[in-house]
Amino acid sequence: MPHILVRGIQVEQMCEISTPLVTELAELCECDTDNFMIEILQTTSVFGGKIVETYPFIEVAWFERGKEVRDSFAEIVTKHVRSLDIPEVEIAFTTFQESSYYINGVSCSDEE
Repeated sequence: MPHILVRGIQVEQMCEISTPLVTELAELCECDTDNFMIEILQTTSVFGGKIVETYPFIEVAWFERGKEVRDSFAEIVTKHVRSLDIPEVEIAFTTFQESSYYINGVSCSDEE
């Protein structure tokens, strides 16, 4: 956790930036690097009846850490992706509620 889902960026490109990206994000989130999962989704985009290149889009699914951390997280991801000569990338955050997230069948919530 956080899960980083990537579309429109090649696996080899993400491999190139994954270590420094996750190191910087772990420092920001104050957690270990093994808490991060990056998944590159192989998608096919269609527009106007033709297959087109998939637009770079990253979804971050996580437990909310506040606007300041979210803004910094987006800036860090953008910086690393743009270092690949990708001129534009969009990032969206999906927030998990601890009461709806389970690890090995146990809720992450403190609620009883």
